[in-house]
Amino acid sequence: MKTSKVTAEDLRRSVLAVPPLARKADLTLSEDENRRMVEHLRSGGVTTHLWGGNANLYNMGVSEFPAFLDMAERIAGPEDWVVPSIGADFGKAMDQAAILAQTRFPTAMVLPMRFPASPKGIARGIGMMAEKAGRPLIIYWKDDGYMSPADLGALFRDGSACALKYGTVRANPSEDAELAEILRQVDSSLVISGIGERPVIDHARTFGLRAFTSGCVCIAPRLSMDILAAIRTGDYAAAAKLRERFLPCEDLRDRYSPLRVLHAAVRFAKVADTGPNYPMLSDVDDPVALAAIEAEALALRAENDRSLARAAE
Repeated sequence: MKTSKVTAEDLRRSVLAVPPLARKADLTLSEDENRRMVEHLRSGGVTTHLWGGNANLYNMGVSEFPAFLDMAERIAGPEDWVVPSIGADFGKAMDQAAILAQTRFPTAMVLPMRFPASPKGIARGIGMMAEKAGRPLIIYWKDDGYMSPADLGALFRDGSACALKYGTVRANPSEDAELAEILRQVDSSLVISGIGERPVIDHARTFGLRAFTSGCVCIAPRLSMDILAAIRTGDYAAAAKLRERFLPCEDLRDRYSPLRVLHAAVRFAKVADTGPNYPMLSDVDDPVALAAIEAEALALRAENDRSLARAAE
């Protein structure tokens, strides 16, 4: 497992997978199934695992956090980079930061706190979390005005932050005044396009971002890595063609629930048995939705497997 300082190249070398977290029927962690998922990611060249929102770490208790970290390290390969998440509330994040300080993980992502929170309070809190953890953190920016770009820049300059996951949804990702303002404070090489495959081409072409996160990469790691490779070379037409394969699944996630649909899709695609959703989430139970999720998950997995087979010929 990577334990060295986080660099811009770390962000670019692999799609940053944001996987669901597999649990047993009694809601305890399922190490075997999480290992299956990580091995599937590795089969397609994905070596970065960002355990965060899709894993529902928002609702994970501090008491379970050490066991989760131990599991995440055990199932990682020698070259894998594992990024856990802390928070979202300040007290929980500080307790987790103290635990993180005793581990080999080079960073963690701070889950976004939406209420009760204020921009200056968030900036101060993240600075204190980084100090407690003894390492720079990845900031997850999900809403306009999350903090001031100037305060964000200060967190990078003082060593409290090492990267930013930008996840604010726009109708047109190429028109984003806030992202443009952020990039006046933070180098684009340290900013991750954080909303899956849908906006990544606009983020790359218009704003120069060269890293992105994905949930559906857990089903089709080879295809998602092919998008990253095309973006690296500036072949946006090829990237757009590859992206088309992900959009039906992303549409279902937008329609029903990004976290819950991915949790079901990974299971339907026979990547791993993700088990039940962890409260306060519930499983998708609409038969129409489930049928659509299963069909798209199986189709995406099949396309990924064909791509792997072609590469092996």
